[in-house]
Formats: sequence, structure tokens, C-alpha cells
Amino acid sequence: MLKFSKFFSYSSRGNLEKMSLYSILCKFPTSLHSHFSALAIPSNRVSQNHDEIDPPLSREIFKTGPQLGSYKLGDSTFYLLIENYANLGDFKSLDKVLDRIKHERRVLMEKTFIVIFRAYGKAHLPNKAVDLFFRMVDDFRCKRTVKSFNSVLNVVIQEHEFDHALEFYSNVVGAKNMNICPNVLSFNLIIKAMCKLGLVDRAIEVFREIPLRKCTPDVFTYSTLMDGLCKENRIDEAVSLLDEMQVDGCFPSSVTFNVLISALCKKGDLARAAKLIDNMLLKGCVPNEVTYNNLIHGLCLKGKLDKAINLLDRMVMNKCVPNDITYGTIMNGLVKQRRPADAMQLLVSMEERGHRANEYIYSILISGFFKEGKYEEAMRLWNGMMEKGCKPNTVLYSALIDGLCQEGNPNKAKEFLSEMVNNGLKPNSYTYSSLMRGFFKAGESHQAILLWKDMTSSNCVCNEYCYSVLIHGLCENGQLKEALMVWKHILARGFKPDVVAYSSMIHGLCNNGLEDQGLKLFNEMLFKEPESQPDVITYNILLNAFCKNGSITRFIDLLNNMLDRGCDPDPVTCDIILRTLREKLNPPQDGREFLDELVVRLLKREGIIGASVIVEVMLQKHLSPKASTWARVTQGLCKPQKIQAGIDRCWSSLYC
Repeated sequence: MLKFSKFFSYSSRGNLEKMSLYSILCKFPTSLHSHFSALAIPSNRVSQNHDEIDPPLSREIFKTGPQLGSYKLGDSTFYLLIENYANLGDFKSLDKVLDRIKHERRVLMEKTFIVIFRAYGKAHLPNKAVDLFFRMVDDFRCKRTVKSFNSVLNVVIQEHEFDHALEFYSNVVGAKNMNICPNVLSFNLIIKAMCKLGLVDRAIEVFREIPLRKCTPDVFTYSTLMDGLCKENRIDEAVSLLDEMQVDGCFPSSVTFNVLISALCKKGDLARAAKLIDNMLLKGCVPNEVTYNNLIHGLCLKGKLDKAINLLDRMVMNKCVPNDITYGTIMNGLVKQRRPADAMQLLVSMEERGHRANEYIYSILISGFFKEGKYEEAMRLWNGMMEKGCKPNTVLYSALIDGLCQEGNPNKAKEFLSEMVNNGLKPNSYTYSSLMRGFFKAGESHQAILLWKDMTSSNCVCNEYCYSVLIHGLCENGQLKEALMVWKHILARGFKPDVVAYSSMIHGLCNNGLEDQGLKLFNEMLFKEPESQPDVITYNILLNAFCKNGSITRFIDLLNNMLDRGCDPDPVTCDIILRTLREKLNPPQDGREFLDELVVRLLKREGIIGASVIVEVMLQKHLSPKASTWARVTQGLCKPQKIQAGIDRCWSSLYC
């Protein structure tokens, strides 16, 4: 293409030195005019006089020529300039063009504004889009319609500024001078914003208003509202909405069904999910990879890994290509069931199908082998991965480092940390925390502290988990003074310690004979967020401390608090109770009656799992529960309907 600079250059006054642009353009065919009209003036030219507008084009272009209605000669040039600057994201030059248009009282068409709004959206500038929308009439004499309104609304929602979107919608639709009636796209967007904010009831109200506005909900309206209901765990209402849309003549799409199937699978209701798939097929909607992935995820959550693998084979038979999520979900489930060898077989099968494993899949497998104590298999997989040309990322290196630390080899893990940094990858908080925990576990607290200093000096973002690891390690190694310094530091920085950090500090204080300070921290936890509430480990730490110093009254009060707050005792709790009863009471008790009463108390508040744990401990300690306690535990563990069905089958087999 011919270059602009070959024909003319600007003087300091903005005039053409050689010849006018208009005379140049007249010498070329019409098809070339657009190429020259859309050329951008360099945005780094700044006017010396800030009161004057630096013109993007010479005024000579517009000196002659008639005005035809609202159209002036040169308008098309401005339109092309706007489109060019918008596509380039050159908003400084774009603002100059808009100021020139406003100064010359030119009229812009709405479609030009929509181009600008889209450019603002790509540049993440929702406020500029809203501001320009409200200037359309006064500054540019352009009538606003629902098209430009929807364009701006979409820009705001794409930036996740949902409150701003609701405010903008209310200001426009509620304004009498705007005269903009929302259409189905407007309703879809505002329902989406409300659902994202958790305002599902308000979204339903808007949904019910749609027919009153002489609009008809489409499949996107229904799907968006269903998704909002499902995220609020109102699945039954979402399924009812599916029936309603079909009655109203709106046919659901694969997206609609996938929203419901995903929610049901996450809830574990696979039977209803299967019925929805039957309905889906009847409606002519073909299950896609999202449908299969949702079902596989549901099966994995239920622990039905073999059925998930069978479904994967069926997916391939139906010519639906599995993706990384499909394979990763099944492999993750197999690893959680302590079946890394089966996950490895699936990796081989995946590669035979021509699908190359990504870093996420390798990290799952490597973590699985390390958790099973299979160091050699994990390293063999790592080396094989490197030979295949797969470049590990931060997540994959972190999985390897964590596994090596679990094996008790933090020095080897540190070598991989150095390799990771040399390869241009930045370790994250999880990488550092895993290695710190490994050094603390190996008794090399000085190495862990040095690693912490490296972490802070490398500008790695430290989160609550990092501080929990540091505090736990220091307390476990008897460095209470240093742990208290870190504790004060995280509180001063506004971090909220989690249950691990609190429990570690309480453990450190109790080990140093400071039970009162430990109890003070415990009472502080009771008024914190859910992630900072005491768990069974926290209670066990304090119960053990009270047992050691013979504080029986405190011991009983804390145990009652534990039960009242719905925290079930575990085997460690039972051991502490038995030790207290046998060593700190006079005369000593074997604990049978105490534990029996504890089981009954748990059963009264339907704590059947906790009760069964205590019964199991009693049997291991040769402390038989009472017959009545046995009966209640058995009745709670066995569902009457299943027992009756089993009895019926037995009678049937006897008489057939």
C-alpha cells in the first residue's frame, strides 16, 4: 500500500506543505479513498496551545462542498478515522477526533458509537463507555436506542461490575427523557448481573416482567436464570423452569441441559441427571464434551471411577472427543482413591488416542505417586515427561517439590527450585510453603527461615497459608519466641490467621506451660470467620494440656463446649479422655461408662459418625458398650428401608 508520507507532510501550523489531501484523493479511484481516509495521525504530536484542538486532519479538506441534510462533506472520513483509532486502541487520538466532531457540530450515527463502545470493552474501560453514552445526544446529536444501550451494558457486565450495571440499567430505563425500552437482550444481560450478585429473587422478578414489556424470553434468558438458581442450590426451581420454557414453546439447547446436569452431578443426584440426558436426546440435543465431563465429574465425586472410565469409552464411541478436563477429572479421582497405577494406564490410553497430556495431568499423577510413597515411579514419570518435550510449569514443579519434601528429601527439592528459577519460572507461595514445610519436618528450621527470607525478597505474595506453615514449623521446633513475632507481624499486616495458624500457636503456648494464653487464643477463635473456627485438633491440643496439668474442671468444660458446637471427638480425643480418667482421678476409672454416655449424647444430636468412632475405640480398648447403646448405634448406621429390603430378598430366596 502507498505510504502517507510520500505525498505530504504537516507543517507546524497543521497545513499541508506540498499539496492538499483532497486534491490527492481526487486523483485516485474511489476504492482507494477509504485507505487514505482511515490513516492515523501519530498520537505523539501534542498541541503547543492546550486551548486549541489539535486537528486530526487539515481543515482544507472541509473548506468546500455542500451540506446535504445532516451530512457534511468529510463525515465519512471521520467515521473511518474513528473506526481505525478504535480498532488500534488509540483512545488519545480518538478523543481528539470526537472533540473535533463536537466542535464542528457534526452528527454521528449510532453504529459508530457501538464501534467505540466495543473498543472500550476490549480495553477494559467501562466508565468511558458509560460517559460517552450519556453524551451521545447533547454533544453529537445522535439518538440513543436500545442497541447502544445494550452495547454499553454488555461492556460493564464483561468487567464484572455488576452493581454498576444495575445502576446504569436503572438510570436509563427509569429515565423519561431516554425513551429506551429494553429488549430481550437487555433482560438477559441484567438477569445475568443479578444472578452473579446472588440476587436470584430479583432476577426472577425481572424475568416475570418480560412479557409485560411485550418481549418473549429466549433460550438464553432461561439458561441464565437456571444457572443462577443452580448456583444458589435451588435446583428444583431450575428444573421446573425447564418444564415451563417447553410449555411456552421455547426449546432448550445443549447449554440449558448442561447447566442442570452439572448442578445435579455436583449434588450427587446422578439418577435425575440421567433422566435429563434422556430428555435431552428426545429433544434432539446431542450430548457434547461438556455433558460428558459433568457426568464423569459426578461419578468421580461419588467414587464410581470404573463407571466414569466406561463413560469415557462410550464418549469416544459416540465420536465426542475427550479433552484435558475429561482425562484430568478421572485421573484426579483415581489418585484420590489411591490408584495411581490405574491413572497411569489411563495416561497411556490417552496418548494412544493421540491426546497429549498437559502439565495439569502430569502434576496429578506425580502427586499421586508421591502420596503412595512411590518415589521411583514419580521420578520415572518426570523423566519420561521431559523426554517427550513437555516443559514443566510452576504448578508441575510445585507438585514435584512437594512430593520430594513428603519423601523427606527437601535438599533435592531445593535443587529443583533452583532449576525452576533458572528456567525463567517464578515460584509461587505454594512452592515455597511446601519446601519450608519439608525443611521444618527434617528439623532444619534454619533452612526454612532462609527460604522464607528468599521468598519475601523475591516479591512473592505471602498469603495466610504461608504464614500458617511458618508458625506451625517454628512452634513444632520449639521456637515460640520467633513464632510470636511472626504472629504479631501477620496481625499488623491485616491477615486473618486460619485454624492451622491458631492451633499451632495454641500448641506452642501449651508446650511452654502457657495454657491461659492458649485458652485466650481459643476464645478469640470462637468469634472469627468459619475458616478460623476451632476443629478437633484445636480441642485435642487444649484437652491434652489440661490433662497434663490436672485441670479436670477446665477439661470437662472444654469437652462440653466441643460437643455443644457440633465438633465430634476422634480417636485422639478418646485416648486423652481415657488417660485423664485413669491417671488424674482418684479413684481411677476405666472410662467405659464415660465413653458410653458420650456415645448416647452424640446420638441425641444425630452425630452417628462420631458415635461410631467412639464405639470403635471402645472395642479396641476392650470396653464393651451397653446393649442399649449398641442397639441405638446399629439402628442409626443401618437404614431401616435397606434392612427390610434385604430381609425381603432373603425370604424370597428361601421360598422360591
